[in-house]
Amino acid sequence: GTIFDKIVAKEIPATIVKEDEHILAFKDISPQAPAHVLVIPKDRNGLTNLRKASAEHTDILGRLLVAGAEIANDTELGFGDGARFVINDGDDGGQEVYHVHLHVLGGRKLGPMC
Repeated sequence: GTIFDKIVAKEIPATIVKEDEHILAFKDISPQAPAHVLVIPKDRNGLTNLRKASAEHTDILGRLLVAGAEIANDTELGFGDGARFVINDGDDGGQEVYHVHLHVLGGRKLGPMC
C-alpha cells in the first residue's frame, strides 16, 4: 500500500482536519502555501491517478471535490478568499503518491500556475 493507505489505517500519524466514512483530509507535511490540505478517498477503488478514472469513480471524485470545497471555506485552517484545487497526475504531472488525492491550497494570493 501507499503512505496514504497507512495514514487511513492510522499506522502513520497525520494532522487530520476532516474525516468521514469515505474521505480523509489532513495537512500536507510539506506545505506549498500557508494553508495546504490533502483530501484522499479511504477506498480508492483502484484509482491510483486521475487518468485511470471511469464512471465507476464518480462518487469518489465528487466526494473529494465537495470535501475540498468545505475545507477551503474553513478560515480556522487559514483559508481566505479563495483556494487552488490541484490533482497531480503521473510523473509528468508531479504526482508523488499513487493514491488519487486532491490538494487544497490557500491562505494567500497564489500566483500563476506555471
